[in-house]
Amino acid sequence: MKRVSVRQSPVHGKGVFALCGLRAGERIFEYKGMVTTWREAARWNARRDVSGHTFLFGLSDGRVIDGGRGGNGARWLNHACAANCEAVEDSGRVYIETIREIAAGEELFIDYALEIDQQTDDEAQREYACRCGTPCCRGTMLGAGAVETVVVAA
Repeated sequence: MKRVSVRQSPVHGKGVFALCGLRAGERIFEYKGMVTTWREAARWNARRDVSGHTFLFGLSDGRVIDGGRGGNGARWLNHACAANCEAVEDSGRVYIETIREIAAGEELFIDYALEIDQQTDDEAQREYACRCGTPCCRGTMLGAGAVETVVVAA
């Protein structure tokens, strides 16, 4: 039985939605795509217009899963500061699991907690602005450390 579907999201572009109720701690699916180096993924993505979408998922060993090449519906998970799912890495693979009960029709979210190699200036803040609208929204898809950097620099 299919448990999720991809459709237009009120948050951003496409999103992943529950077709039935999901229990807390349930493994929904694997984040799939080409496993490559960050350098190769950046080179590939620079050659095409990704129009504000990030399909790259970093692995603990320094490689990356490029969901834009051979990926599945998991690449359409949107960011939320108060996410209802989390990514769990296991033996070089990434799985999406629920962290609370999710009702049928509800959109699934993960906290991207993005890290960038540059100073988080106003331009970076705009580029990585969060659109989740939750009461605890931190205003960015960047990880908490990057947010603290912005506050200190302000």
